[in-house]
Amino acid sequence: MRVSTSMVFDAGVRTINNQTAKLLELQQQVATGRRIVKPSDDPVAAARALELTQASDVIEQFSRNRENAQSSLALQETQLVGVGELITRVRELATQGGNGTLTLENRKAITAELRARYEELMGYANARDGNGKYLFSGYKGDTRPYGGTVETGVQYFGDDGQRQLQVSPSRVIEISDSGKNIFQRIKNGNGTFVTGAHTGNGGTGVIDGGAVVDPSKWADPNNANRSYEIRFWVDSGQQLSQPGKTYYDIVDVTDPTNPLSVNTGGAPDSDPTSGTFSFAGEYHSGHAIALQGSGAGGVPPPIDLGANVIVTGEPASGDSFTIEPATTQDLFETLGTLILDMEQTSANEGDQALLANRIGFALTNLDQAEQNILRVRAMIGARLSEVDSLESINADTKLQYQEAISNLQDLDYAKAISDLTRKQTDLQAAQQSFVQISRLSLFEYL
Repeated sequence: MRVSTSMVFDAGVRTINNQTAKLLELQQQVATGRRIVKPSDDPVAAARALELTQASDVIEQFSRNRENAQSSLALQETQLVGVGELITRVRELATQGGNGTLTLENRKAITAELRARYEELMGYANARDGNGKYLFSGYKGDTRPYGGTVETGVQYFGDDGQRQLQVSPSRVIEISDSGKNIFQRIKNGNGTFVTGAHTGNGGTGVIDGGAVVDPSKWADPNNANRSYEIRFWVDSGQQLSQPGKTYYDIVDVTDPTNPLSVNTGGAPDSDPTSGTFSFAGEYHSGHAIALQGSGAGGVPPPIDLGANVIVTGEPASGDSFTIEPATTQDLFETLGTLILDMEQTSANEGDQALLANRIGFALTNLDQAEQNILRVRAMIGARLSEVDSLESINADTKLQYQEAISNLQDLDYAKAISDLTRKQTDLQAAQQSFVQISRLSLFEYL
């Protein structure tokens, strides 16, 4: 084959250029720390690294979502801690207000603070997050959830929704709670039944919130959704020959034929076959009154609600107290009613006893509200704990992604430096050999 001078020069330059290109490629790898500078360096590894990078970016977005979730939940927790402290203070004020030795001026000072606490409660219920959204308005983050006054009552303008954030590929978590579930859907009374005092009572009797001692008996379908009264009467000496002693009857006002529908202020029935009932018992202040009755002659059958109440003081003849199934009462209503009751009470003995009863009812309802706040806080705490656990898990996952990406595209510096040195030697050899070969010409020997 004929080799021309131009071919020698072309081949030499081409070889030097190839060596220079390879040296430059290695230099770029060393400079960037990446084995894959462009996808063509390793198409399969480049594609896999891209997939892992996208997955890692998704994990990073979930991490930001978890930070936002933690912020919202922690803010709710802070507000509810404030509500709990407010309830504690209201309970203290209510207890002070029930002191019979207080003057009307003393009680006005207490109700003034209670009104301030009412406004404070409104502030907690209408709290906003860092984005200006209302915390307790459900999905209606731009709608102020609560409005109203002590006199008019409070109205809720939000809904039952719970705003959510996706905090992991498989988990969506609630970051808000409806105000209805926090401030309104609260069982009143002891959570099972509600005691009350008739406004016409003239004695000093005060009833407590009552207690269920046997839930299975209370849950008996025959006892469901019934209302009762405890009616007091004083023996004149003609009924039981116990003049001056106080007795009570328990009456089913839902169904007068119910076994608890005993006499309503009269003497016990002397005919054991008539199917009516004797008086329920002799009254002793502070002693438990069992909500049960036994039929005369066994007709109708005995009944037992598995519950009792305690009345203290001296009920007047004709005084009565109610026992009704528990419903719901919002915290605003509990506090507002307490304020109005304390502001409207006169100094006479009957009104003082009625106030003592109503304060007792308010305290019982406040206990239920506090339990509901604790329940919601427990749910928020569980969500916060879950977010923390997910953060730990996803941090490990992100680390694994980073390790896999590093294995695919990061440079082995020891090998790269060795290759770079070798390529420098190759390039120098090519350059030096080209210099020698380029001098091989006939003209050198003429």
